[in-house]
Formats: sequence, C-alpha cells, structure tokens
Amino acid sequence: MAPTPDPRELGEMIRATPEQRRARILGLVELAMAMFVLFIFALGEGSDADATFKLALPSDRFQPLDWTVNPQIVGIAAATVLAVLAGVQLTKGFGTRANMILGGAMVLFVFAFLAWAAAGQSFSLIGMLTSTVVLSVPVTLGGLAGLMCERVAVINIGIEGQLLTSAFVGTIVGSTWGSWPAVLAAALAGALLGWVLAVLSIKYVVDQIVVGVAINIFALGLTSFLSGRILSENPQFNSVDRFRTVGIPWLEDIPVLGNLFFKQNLFLYGTILLVVVIHFALFHTRWGLRSRAVGEHPKAADTVGIDVLRVRYRNVILGGAIAGFGGAALTLGSTGRFEENMTAGVGFIGLAAMIFGRWRPLGVLGAALVFGFARAMQQKLGILGTNIPSEFLSMAPYIVTIVVVAGLIGHARPPAADGQPYIRD
Repeated sequence: MAPTPDPRELGEMIRATPEQRRARILGLVELAMAMFVLFIFALGEGSDADATFKLALPSDRFQPLDWTVNPQIVGIAAATVLAVLAGVQLTKGFGTRANMILGGAMVLFVFAFLAWAAAGQSFSLIGMLTSTVVLSVPVTLGGLAGLMCERVAVINIGIEGQLLTSAFVGTIVGSTWGSWPAVLAAALAGALLGWVLAVLSIKYVVDQIVVGVAINIFALGLTSFLSGRILSENPQFNSVDRFRTVGIPWLEDIPVLGNLFFKQNLFLYGTILLVVVIHFALFHTRWGLRSRAVGEHPKAADTVGIDVLRVRYRNVILGGAIAGFGGAALTLGSTGRFEENMTAGVGFIGLAAMIFGRWRPLGVLGAALVFGFARAMQQKLGILGTNIPSEFLSMAPYIVTIVVVAGLIGHARPPAADGQPYIRD
C-alpha cells in the first residue's frame, strides 16, 4: 500500500512559486493586450483607413521617407503574435527571457496603437522618436545620480531638488555670464546639495530618506521664492541662450538614427558619454570595484583598507554634480528659461529608471528611453486629435512609472547595504 502523502508537503508541491505566479500574470497581461489590440485597434471604428508615418524631417538630406500601413492589418498581426506569446507564457513560460519578451510585446502594442491613432492621417514618427531621446536626457542623468549614490549604499531621494536648484542657478548664471559658466554653476549647485546629503547622512547618520525629502522641500520652496522675487521682477535674468544642435558629419545623414543620436546638443552627447564612462569605470576599474564593495559589504571593504566614508562622500558629491548637469539640461538644453517646479517629477522618474535599469548605467539609459517615449507620446498624440482624454495623456508618464516599478520589473536586487549607515568600531 502506497504511503499517504503529508498534507503539508502536498500543499507545498501544489503551491506555485513566485516565479510561476509572475509568469502567469505576465501571460494574462499579454493575453489582455492581444484582446485589446484585436477589438479596439484592429476592428474598431475607422481602422480601415491607412496611416502614414513620416521618418524624415524637412531638413533631412534624404526625402521623402514615408511608411504607409493599414491599421487593421497591423492590429490583426500584432494581436496574433501577442496571443501566441501569451499562450507560450501561460503553458511553458519564457524563463529568464520573460522581461525581454514582455518588452517586445509592449513594442507591438504601442505600434498597433500608433497605427490606430494615426488612421487616415500622416504622423511624424521621427519627430516623436527625436522627442523621446531629448526627453530621456534629464531622466537618464537623474538615474545616474541615484546610481552613483546607491552603489555606495547611500539612498538619494533628493534628486528632484538637485535638478530644480541646478536649473535655477544655471538660468541666473547663464543670463549673466553665458551658457558654459552656467553649466559649471549648475553642476556645482548639484554637487553642493550632494555634499549636504553626504554630511547629514554619513557624518551625522541622519535617516537618508528624511534628508532627501528635506532637500526636495527646501529646493522647491527656495526656487519658488527666488523665482517670484528675482525672475518675475527682472526678466533679463530668466533668458539664457540654449545650446545649439551640432551634427556629426556623415553620421547625421543616416536615416532615422542620424536625427536621434547624431544631430543633438551638448547634453545628449554628454549623457551618452557619461553612461559609457560610468559603466566602464564601475565594472572595469579599481574605483568601481571599491564602490561596489562599499555598497555590498562595507565592513569587509574596511577590513581590506578601503576608506568607506571617503568613497561614500566622493560618490554622493559626484552624483550631485551629475544631477546638476541634468538640471542645466532642462533650461540650457530645452526651454531657455526657468519655470517654477519645472522638473515636475523628473527626479523621481529618474529613480524609477535606476531601479528599472537594475542599478546599471546602460539599464538606466534604456529605462529612461521608455519613460521619455511615454512623455513624447503624451505631447504628440494631442496633435493627432484622438478621442483619448488629454488628462489621461498627461498621466501617461506617471502611469508607466507606477506600472514598471510596481510589477513588471520582477525581482531587482539593490546593493546589499543600501541605505545602511556605516560607523567604524
């Protein structure tokens, strides 16, 4: 007679693991996307009219570059692929490739959505993609600032305040002495707030979250007060020369990619350079090894002779300077003037990009492009006159942030000592 299984062991065998539950949720999400694409984008009203995507700007060398698609065909094809992906996900699962497959599913969904939204019209796809890259710059820099701090186990919630203060300082200095001194002043302002964060959280062991929140509130109040007292009464201090677009010879003529990456201003080139340099330094130099050791196990790092506190000070101040460069990008690279609370949550979205990018510079850049796309779509879809309420479009970047951070990234492990103060024995 076969032995009776223990009910507790049987329950553990039946109970799904977290990975299995997540795979099922992802499969259901992809199935819902397939149904939505089929019944709304493919079979919805007006989906039989062709949509034309423009892939070249009027100033481009190669003209015209138009791509005409039928939203109905695109929707049916996308729904079919999504349904197949959902079926595989629900039955076998994609294992470690689940996030990559989900990313591909989201791209299909967005493409079907754009084809539906542009039905019967022409839409500047290259314009939206260019806006995506431009809008991702401050988000990337905010994410890199957070990464520099958290890799040495210091949580920086004050990125929003650093961006805002730097944007204000950059505007004042730029209006008086020019654009290049303004970039330097903005970076120094960000570094100064980074130093404040470092002193309070490292030397005086104040709760890092509280310090970050205090910096944000202080920056918002100070810039709002000074903006009302100085910039409103002296408009000559609120007008800076923006950095012009500089094209890289030959590369700027490449269709699509030339507009996205080789015909931009200082801030995009600087951002890409920072991503590459920080990635290389973090994973291939002694500085990076020490920083990661301090973030993972500061006690062990101390025992081998690494000055833990010094490494933390240096990284937090450098992170502040990077956030300051991002603040300069908001005014000197985009609007040309300071507006009260003009960051509008970019610093917090940068933190989300850092988590979505799993504390890696290249991951931060990729995540920032996702958030930049959400913001660009919000701006461009208003031009098409879709039936989507403008209030919903305004919420789009923040909804994407919540969805990504809340459930789609899976298990993301921060540095082991993240947020923990270090006190020498």
